[in-house]
Amino acid sequence: MRRRSLKEYLLLFSKGMSMGAADVVPGVSGGTIAFITGIYEELLDSIRSVNGQAVKLLLRFDLKGVWKHINGNFLVVLLAGIGLSIVSLSRLILYLLEFHAEMLWAFFFGLIVASAVVVAKKITRWTPGVILAGLLGAAIAFYITVATPAQTPDDYWFIFLSGAIAICAMILPGISGSFILVLLAKYEFIMLALKDLKLSIILTFGVGCLTGILAFSHVLNWMLKKYHNVTVALLTGFMIGSLNKVWPWKQTLETYTDRHGEVKPLVQENVLPGSYEALTGHDPYLFYGTLLAIFGFLVVYLLDRYSDNTATQQVRV
Repeated sequence: MRRRSLKEYLLLFSKGMSMGAADVVPGVSGGTIAFITGIYEELLDSIRSVNGQAVKLLLRFDLKGVWKHINGNFLVVLLAGIGLSIVSLSRLILYLLEFHAEMLWAFFFGLIVASAVVVAKKITRWTPGVILAGLLGAAIAFYITVATPAQTPDDYWFIFLSGAIAICAMILPGISGSFILVLLAKYEFIMLALKDLKLSIILTFGVGCLTGILAFSHVLNWMLKKYHNVTVALLTGFMIGSLNKVWPWKQTLETYTDRHGEVKPLVQENVLPGSYEALTGHDPYLFYGTLLAIFGFLVVYLLDRYSDNTATQQVRV
């Protein structure tokens, strides 16, 4: 467990808040923020350390040993930032998605473009296999973005399952756990639960997340260590493919009525900003959207440039 100063812990907390903010929005991955801010591999290693050895230490009541083994300070500070961000931003994100969606998506479009560039720079050698992995990742992510959301039950078992699946996507740079929740028709359901502090739903979802991340972190960590360039290319492809989802200007082709009687978009297609107002009757906010996209790009660029630990993500093969 690496010792950190108070300043470093405050920086780690801010990175957690950035991850939480990203995870709240469909199309944006908290894993991307972890990757570009240089804490991704430490995060995976810390999650992986919650294993049989940790249980043995706990059974011997060696609490100090358990805390050191699982890198407890790191996890608590980071998770506190993520949790505070998610809870505090859930209301704001729901409001922006309803009333200022074009500008919000433009900001995240710029963020994801920059993220793809930053993550691709971690590839140390381009080979045909690496390029193929990138193309495969882009194709998979694109397919996910055009998949039609399903109607799903609100039972606790499905909430648990949704958490387990979504958290796997949340720690993957480029794949948004929130968007997986959209496909499972549980995004707004979970956001409203956070907004209204429905503890039974939040706890069930949280246990599902914990179960999923403990299982998946081992697989992802192994891939990054054994097949670093291929894995990073796959993640970069995921980001590029997900841009289809966060394009700000969309025309709704089909709708559906949810369980609360509200009409929701079911099938959408991307349109050019110049055609957007004529097709939808809404202002495209092209000027502000462009500025926000540039701002989103710069946010990621500056995070990558000035992060103290970015270099630790360079794994040589």
